[in-house]
Amino acid sequence: MKVLVPVKRVVDYNVKVRVKSDGTGVDIANVKMSMNPFDEIALEEAMRLKEAGKVTEVVAVSCGVTQCQETLRTGMAIGADRGILVETAVDLEPLAVAKLLKALADKEQPQLIILGKQAIDDDSNQTGQMLAALLGWPQATFASKVVLEDGKVTVTREVDGGLETLALTLPAIVTTDLRLNEPRYVTLPNIMKAKKKPLDVTKPEDLGVDVTPRLKTVKVAEPAKRTAGITVPDVATLVAKLRTEAKVI
Repeated sequence: MKVLVPVKRVVDYNVKVRVKSDGTGVDIANVKMSMNPFDEIALEEAMRLKEAGKVTEVVAVSCGVTQCQETLRTGMAIGADRGILVETAVDLEPLAVAKLLKALADKEQPQLIILGKQAIDDDSNQTGQMLAALLGWPQATFASKVVLEDGKVTVTREVDGGLETLALTLPAIVTTDLRLNEPRYVTLPNIMKAKKKPLDVTKPEDLGVDVTPRLKTVKVAEPAKRTAGITVPDVATLVAKLRTEAKVI
């Protein structure tokens, strides 16, 4: 069984993001980049399925600039057997990524695609769902537990009311949540081994996909700074301020 795991190169979650002075986006010049944490969880889950003997091959995929090769090498250091980069300088939107992944799925014929529920840079939470629609495959989002057996995948997912368990027939798509697992630490020997693993580079044109942006960013702004709190002498003053200043009652 082959599993496809898309991984995205994003600004490291420890970095404080700064908005450009012209408001066109965020400044990523000389900023540490890393694998999207949710995608790292997805890759870890794929590796655990492989180690359990349920999966024979794990393929890491990334779409974006040339530097995404570093992210794929990290994925192969975690344990992916090989990597595929769809190289483009275009700022990819979720629909474009879904179309690229659909083309790769048609080519690679995986039985399962596991990806993070969202990327921490745009927080769109759309790619997995769009990919499922394009492929016509069943999907389970926000997975907190994944069990693969007898030609189907059973997914426990987090919903507002608690936990929901779904059984999907393969091929299927699963998006991962934070509590699914704890990604492993990448060791130096595995980093060295990853350098020898195959990494194929292709272009959107080779896959017959148009990645022209359909959205326009009007403005990016930092959240408004919170004002300092105050101490009030009694409840009556508190109620008055909530009514006249905050206007919440």
